[in-house]
Amino acid sequence: MKLLKIAFLILLNLTTILCKSQENLAVDRSKPNVIYILADDLGYGDLSCYGQEKFLTPNIDKLAREGMLFTQHYAGSSVCAPSRSALMTGQDTGHTIVRGNLSVEPEGQWPIPKATFTIAELLKEKGYATGAFGKWGLGKPGSEGDPLQQGFDTFYGYNCQALAHNYYPDHLWNNENKILLSENVGVEKVQYAPTLIHNQALSFIEKHQKEPFFLYYASTLPHAELAAPQAYMDKFIGKFDSEKAFVGVDSGKNYRKGGYGSQPYGHAAFAAMITLLDDQVGEMVSKIKALGLEDNTIIIFTSDNGPHKEGGADPNYFNSNGPLRGYKRDLYEGGIRVPMIAKWKGKIAEGSKTDHISAFWDVMPTLAELTTAKITTTIEGVSFLPTLLKKGNQKQHPYLYWEFHELGGRQALRKGNWKLIRYNVSKGEKYQLYNLKDDIGETKDLADQNKELVLELAKILESSRTESEVFKF
Repeated sequence: MKLLKIAFLILLNLTTILCKSQENLAVDRSKPNVIYILADDLGYGDLSCYGQEKFLTPNIDKLAREGMLFTQHYAGSSVCAPSRSALMTGQDTGHTIVRGNLSVEPEGQWPIPKATFTIAELLKEKGYATGAFGKWGLGKPGSEGDPLQQGFDTFYGYNCQALAHNYYPDHLWNNENKILLSENVGVEKVQYAPTLIHNQALSFIEKHQKEPFFLYYASTLPHAELAAPQAYMDKFIGKFDSEKAFVGVDSGKNYRKGGYGSQPYGHAAFAAMITLLDDQVGEMVSKIKALGLEDNTIIIFTSDNGPHKEGGADPNYFNSNGPLRGYKRDLYEGGIRVPMIAKWKGKIAEGSKTDHISAFWDVMPTLAELTTAKITTTIEGVSFLPTLLKKGNQKQHPYLYWEFHELGGRQALRKGNWKLIRYNVSKGEKYQLYNLKDDIGETKDLADQNKELVLELAKILESSRTESEVFKF
């Protein structure tokens, strides 16, 4: 009788544990995890699934084979800070607060205000653990734009995008704590920041595997400087038909303050950096699978703007912008059209592709619809969840608008297949007009042949913004 009682108690405990386990599983499945991977200055043609031929990106390609590839997705802007501001707020650069790269002392960029409603706050209100890893660029440490003031529970990486130019920095930030990297003392290069950041991001997944989480993984790869661990450099040194050397800042008071380091093997370094990024994406996907989270995790991979020409980078050699015209800082397609891949096992059709026109400011409403969260601010974004899931009616943008506050000011508007562009806004330079359906490379300016259309689009362009107190043309 005593043994029977013990057996009954054991069975009761096992049943209780099993029920709790099933309970937790049900909660997790009701709120899918979100991983948003943002590469830095990765061009439209820098992935082999988008046409890159000089090196391969097998892990990201696999992500595309197991999910959906977007052919007409746009960054928030053509440089870092405003692009990220558009992403975080669901507003385009005619309305989001940060519209340019404006640095503040001693480190950091112009802050988004405390009252800003961000993706992190949106998901936090639905019970998500929120973590940002990599590069921030939307407010110096301790400011109202600090990630910890903008809905993130955890931050690890570079607060300042200028300091993120250097891959062997003297410090990173862990929440409000400045972490000195002692092995990078003087001119030593031992602790490679992207690796440190990546390991912290993986730890975040492990820590929050039992609850819904939002992981914003803002990698600094492959932005200048051109630098990668030796094991990755060895994969490519001597593999290209030409090399490009760059002489940069390697010592002195300005060392690690934003200037790019020297690199004798520029082509090898660029390929090595993207290969490392690809491996890190593969490791993250493997981690999700190993923890049994694959069916309940949506992974989005994209880039913050087009390819750069800084620090010895050679986008022409790699055809980094593919068929597109322009680079980082351009509002031609090469500066703002970026790769985007989305995977969610069992929900997003494998091997699918879409030409739906979307932009960074669409991410917030997409995640809001996905999680039934409520957006409390005015946004320009349109959810692309119907496209991802192939369910319901996909709403289309009436138009997309961008503005850029450097080089005399630049504006662009896309309406359907028509693209209106104006450079040197401060000098009143005339508009350019392109038909993207027939001319994806924007080689034929049709403005003179379509003057009425230019006037019509120009009116929309000028009404598509509010004046900023800080970022003025």
